[in-house]
Amino acid sequence: MQALNGVDIAVNPTRYPKGYEGEVLLMPGTGGGPGALAGGLTEVSYSTNTSNALIHLHRAEVGKMTAYRQRLDMTTNWSVVTTAGLASFALGDVNTSHATFLFAMFMNYFFLRLEARRFRTYEIAHHRVRIMERFFYPAMLGDHVDPGWHQLLLAELAKPRSPMSRADALGWRLGRNYLWIYSAVLLAWLAKLELAQPKGWVLEFPDALSLADIGSFPGWIVFSGVGLFYVYLIGLAIRAARTYPLEEG
Repeated sequence: MQALNGVDIAVNPTRYPKGYEGEVLLMPGTGGGPGALAGGLTEVSYSTNTSNALIHLHRAEVGKMTAYRQRLDMTTNWSVVTTAGLASFALGDVNTSHATFLFAMFMNYFFLRLEARRFRTYEIAHHRVRIMERFFYPAMLGDHVDPGWHQLLLAELAKPRSPMSRADALGWRLGRNYLWIYSAVLLAWLAKLELAQPKGWVLEFPDALSLADIGSFPGWIVFSGVGLFYVYLIGLAIRAARTYPLEEG
């Protein structure tokens, strides 16, 4: 038994690594423990109340991440179900307009923007959790960390902001999920255009562009619009893959 500030502390030599026998293990960062920092954090920084508050904050942020992760999956499910329903409706009747697939592209873009907004909120909690896991817990376990790490957490709490832009969030969700959905929609749209023609019809350019006519809108405008839209989506995905600021999660 040894005394620390009037409190008896039992030291079990078998519980700690070699070199700690007979020593009182002080709280990291207090000036005497193995994780102490010269001129760094004080005892107040690792008081019981402060440590408990950070632990509860970590649990709350992890819970928020879990909730938003479920919301992200929910949005993707909406997109898949909507796409499957519209595709079944359009391909099930030869008289159904191919514009149904253009509507599916629009709906998927709506779901994509909604999911990107949720993803940015998810990343706010993710960023806070990574700060605590990178600095607080290593310091508590005796590692040397930057003594100013708590200023980074304070800044995040004072002014929450997502570590990624809207364009990056759109591109990241595209690369992970929606490019596959959009690829399926595109293939189904082209199949619909082909199936709507009589058997033996030969696909020739530029007459084939007329397959995409919608009322008074000529097919070449529709094809051009779809092509530009897909180029935009691919550009978003490529850009986001290069600029995503945190580790993949």
